[in-house]
Amino acid sequence: MATEKTVRRLALALPETSEKPCHGTPAWYVKKKLFARLLPDGKTLAVRVELEEREALLSLAADVFFLTPHYEGWPMVLIRLPKIDEADLEERLVEAWRFMAPEKLQSLVK
Repeated sequence: MATEKTVRRLALALPETSEKPCHGTPAWYVKKKLFARLLPDGKTLAVRVELEEREALLSLAADVFFLTPHYEGWPMVLIRLPKIDEADLEERLVEAWRFMAPEKLQSLVK
């Protein structure tokens, strides 16, 4: 089961990542661009994602990934932290980071 602590550890391990609040909750940025944000319930994480990939995630693992009406028009997906394992969370954070990171940083993460 992933927690805020897990998200923080994985996100801050990515190059040029910083943490600062977004609407009063922890959020993670690469070069001042938001790539992940914890929602107020403390158990849901919003991450950047390509819209096509989001649809696949929603279809394949609806128990883990979901949307609310607020996020439908944005390139983000919501993750139920208690339902995702650490390896899958790390993959989602890396992909979200890549979505927002400048090209010159891309080679720093495999």
